[in-house]
Amino acid sequence: FDWSSIDTSQLPSSYKTNSLKEKKLLRIAEHFLQQYTHLCPDRKPLFLHPINECGVEKFVSTTVRPTLLPYTELYHWDGCASFVSDYLTMEPLKSPITPPSSLYSPTTILKYQRGNCFDFSVLLCSMLIGAGYDAYCVHGYATRKICTLDETLELCPLLRKPQEVPKEGTKRKSNKYRIKPPPDLQSKFELQQEAKKKAEIEAAQKNKEREEKNVMEVEKPERDPLYGLWVHAWVLVLSGKKEVPETFFINPFTGNSHSTMDESFLGIESVWNHRNYWVNMQDCRNGCKDLIFDLSDAICWEIMLSRSNKPLQLLPDAEEEKELSDTEMNDTQEKEEEDMSFDMPPSWVAPIQISPREFETCCSQGRKVILYKKAKLEKWAPYLNGNGLVKRLTIYADLDCTEVVEVREWFKNREDMLDMREVNKQTQLTTDYFSPGHLLGLKAHTYMSLEPETEHMMEFYSEARVDGLQKRVENANEMTEYFMGQDDFLHVRHTEFGKRGQKIHLAGTTTDINSRPIVQIKECFHRNPEKPADEDVAERIFLITEEMIQLTYHLKDKYITASKKDFFKVAEKDRKRNEIIMTPEMCITYQAGSCEKDKKLLHLYKLLQKLTVEEKQLKQQVRQSEAEVLNILKIRENEETNVKLSVSIYNTERNEKRRQQYEAMKNTMEDELQGQGEQDLDYLAPFLFQIGHREKMTKGQALRVRDNCLTDFKHCLIDKANIIQARLEKAVEELQKDQWFHENQNQLSAEEEEDFLARCSETRFHIQILVLRLNREKQTAPQKYLALEEKLRRDPRLAEHLGQA
Repeated sequence: FDWSSIDTSQLPSSYKTNSLKEKKLLRIAEHFLQQYTHLCPDRKPLFLHPINECGVEKFVSTTVRPTLLPYTELYHWDGCASFVSDYLTMEPLKSPITPPSSLYSPTTILKYQRGNCFDFSVLLCSMLIGAGYDAYCVHGYATRKICTLDETLELCPLLRKPQEVPKEGTKRKSNKYRIKPPPDLQSKFELQQEAKKKAEIEAAQKNKEREEKNVMEVEKPERDPLYGLWVHAWVLVLSGKKEVPETFFINPFTGNSHSTMDESFLGIESVWNHRNYWVNMQDCRNGCKDLIFDLSDAICWEIMLSRSNKPLQLLPDAEEEKELSDTEMNDTQEKEEEDMSFDMPPSWVAPIQISPREFETCCSQGRKVILYKKAKLEKWAPYLNGNGLVKRLTIYADLDCTEVVEVREWFKNREDMLDMREVNKQTQLTTDYFSPGHLLGLKAHTYMSLEPETEHMMEFYSEARVDGLQKRVENANEMTEYFMGQDDFLHVRHTEFGKRGQKIHLAGTTTDINSRPIVQIKECFHRNPEKPADEDVAERIFLITEEMIQLTYHLKDKYITASKKDFFKVAEKDRKRNEIIMTPEMCITYQAGSCEKDKKLLHLYKLLQKLTVEEKQLKQQVRQSEAEVLNILKIRENEETNVKLSVSIYNTERNEKRRQQYEAMKNTMEDELQGQGEQDLDYLAPFLFQIGHREKMTKGQALRVRDNCLTDFKHCLIDKANIIQARLEKAVEELQKDQWFHENQNQLSAEEEEDFLARCSETRFHIQILVLRLNREKQTAPQKYLALEEKLRRDPRLAEHLGQA
């Protein structure tokens, strides 16, 4: 990209010339630079007044244009930083060890979407200051990987695990009189096995760390001959404003935050914002670790536009200034006095504006690719891809990025609410994650294929479903469903299927040819505190093929065995009543902790009848679950085949239907307003009615209409003034009660006195308003009368006769 070919003809005049105040500022900066060069000959020149895109010298602080853009994402530092790093394309400095000779305006940088580290920093700093942060541009030195945006040896931020904060254990105070702890009943053998496993894990961890260390040594970059000389610009955010707890750096190339102790930042020459310019006077041999960021400290930071009465002190030892001659000292003091009374001129940069379409694009040319260590991150603008893809992270097994291990994709604006997709290339497992609002309440879907009766795991938003289903896991042979918040405390239902073609005799039922035969249904229940434990079912198993039903109850307190019941259904039935004949051999009961005989057959018979009915209902529910799975797979296949993107009703550029509706509504409103204007009341209608609404009037009739209209208007003005006068006289009468208050003041209570004074104050205020209104009416009444007379003279119905009059 050739910056010399950009068009500057349309830029404002502030870009091409300097105001008187700016010229004065440049003289002050030049004088400051001379002092700095004389007192610090070993340090490099300061970055003070580079040229802009029009070739005009501008002070760096005036290039910062604080701006708050109307997007909620840009109200916080991380949103601003990510926008700048994604929207702009990085250009390296022409000389990596010297600052640039030019610094273009943020508006030009936004227009062409490219720039160096100084351009990035000025734009980001402008946005952060506008958002309320105490932000500064920094001119300093950093490592080569920071300056060249080399992240090939850095771990992708999306793969970093959050640091675990160790929990501080509470120390118990030793008590002389305490209860002895119970004896340790742990098995010594188990402790030995655990210690052995722990040692193996530690050894494996050490081997892993050793391998990683070896890999890091292999991957370690070669020695940099320019280490400590690479010039870089970044942003400093001081703590305090916007509830920032700690001072930190922002690398504008990546948008990532860094601690001020980060070893990647090697030194600071100067910092500036839109108000002032500070030179760092601290030693940077240890990088930025030991720096103090209190800019009011004159020993650590030398300010250019000082507001104090002290002279500039670029070095702590004032004795070194004796080298200056007396004449130079006098000139210096005069200039310093001039500098102290000088304020920074406003920014010469035009207001920073970003259109909704540009903000939505968010990436240079709509796409951006970042290479990390064993990973590649791709970003796209919304609506650029037809499937709504906005971000993709590809994870590799090697440094050369040839063997793909996993692919993660993020989506936006999809009608099927698909938010993220993970594809494991090794296991071929795909997991789709959905935002709330999917047609079927889907939360996540893990699959290898969208074909039915293959491995699927579907998670749902349980609160959006009537049955409270949370998760369903299915394959060709079984299906497991997990529930939450069920009234019957059900939390797991497991169903086993048989193979098709296997002849399974189901008593009293017929098996559908296409459906898989159900072999077993198992349900697990949480504890119901309203029932006794030996009556509260914990697990029930319906063995369909064996015609058995097994019930297991919850454990009672201090028991290690649970009560159980096993029912055996028989194929033979009473032919007359078609009912099951109950015999003692059909039920085996175990009652934990009880030596009582089994309950009566009538109770067991009713329980068996109830379970038989519930078994039929369960079969129907299982078939419904199978049908729902098939329906979900069909819908998901259609959604992936025909991807539809949703467009906000407020986005009239993309929402063509909404734009047409808006234009139609606008046209309708304009027509209504036009019709309403035509139907406005005619001020001459009452007077024209008196003469019979004639289209053509004689001169006498026209004069009569005019005189009647003026007389009526005059009476209206007099009545209005009389009303105001009457109200004024009434208020004055109320205020005259003040004499009564002085006579009876001693007899009034404090509340009555306060109430009377408040009323008096309100009455005085009312009188003042009425006097003002009455005076205004007296002044404007003649003007209104003359205006109406002129309007009547110009009225097309009367103009023919009144013009002659």
